[in-house]
Amino acid sequence: ATLDEVQRAPGIFGALKTAVDRDRRPGRFLLTGSANVLLVPSLADSLAGRMEILRLHPLSQSELAERRSGFLDALFEGGFASGRTEMLRADLAERIVNGGYPAPLIRKSPRRRVAWYRNYVETMVQRDIRDLARIRALDLIPRLLEGAASQTARLYNLSDLAGPFRVSRPTIEEYVALLERIFLLERLPSWHSNRLRRLLKTPKLHLCDTGIACALMGLTPETLLEERRTLGPLLETFVLQELRRQAGGYRDDLRFSHFRTRDGAEVDLVIECDARMLAGVEVKASATVRSADFRGLRKLAGAVKERWASGVVLYDGETTVGFGDRLYAVPIRGLWET
Repeated sequence: ATLDEVQRAPGIFGALKTAVDRDRRPGRFLLTGSANVLLVPSLADSLAGRMEILRLHPLSQSELAERRSGFLDALFEGGFASGRTEMLRADLAERIVNGGYPAPLIRKSPRRRVAWYRNYVETMVQRDIRDLARIRALDLIPRLLEGAASQTARLYNLSDLAGPFRVSRPTIEEYVALLERIFLLERLPSWHSNRLRRLLKTPKLHLCDTGIACALMGLTPETLLEERRTLGPLLETFVLQELRRQAGGYRDDLRFSHFRTRDGAEVDLVIECDARMLAGVEVKASATVRSADFRGLRKLAGAVKERWASGVVLYDGETTVGFGDRLYAVPIRGLWET
């Protein structure tokens, strides 16, 4: 039995618990929904110990290419072979703007794709947020999400988000949490270690799909290429979401965070594999890479020592090349072509 949008019928969970307890065969019920049902206030029962939770992401670039990416395997096991490929350039901007949701990707008109994303956000706010909480200022939430889109891949700053609105900071914090519950926003935690004491503990804020972010900000592939300050953060979010989508089918459990010290060393993405190995990914929107771009990765490698797997600087260039022991510069298309 498949029950769609199950968060709209939280009372049914008590009956599901009874049915599962009577017959423990797995796979009898498939529950789907566009919000985190476990956070619905009127949920009758959590089905703890009786339910497996799977996050279904938008499509990854490797799925769109109809191939399995070996990027994560190379990151944690074999390293990256030297080679050359073509730069993405305008194609990269188009991929960022298009996002990964299936419905807008089949629309040939850019205007229709943007309209779908905007309507999707409006529908999620009007329907799913009403199911999760009773709030009066629903019209504020799309504007808050638009503000968050302009701050994607930056350190979470509640004061900056709350600035344009005449509501309290705790209210804005509550709204951000609601947007996380319906999978439109995420806060990427900071990586921590007892070996390094001068670490920033502030999470980063990311949109869960760059197609939504670009639609809310009114960006086209052409304007995105012109606005380099905007391209960098959106590219970082694009890479994070691509790796999250690939991680959903990876054989080991992967945890994501970011790394930043008070003296300015940083790594955009830290990926831990079953608490055994750790890798770092730095994202650059430029077509060249310098040794200085590996500063944060080297510092992170020194902190984790024997747990270090490899570090990669992703850039929009042509060459995969080593920059020292288990450090590589890899073209961005290597995310789905490795």
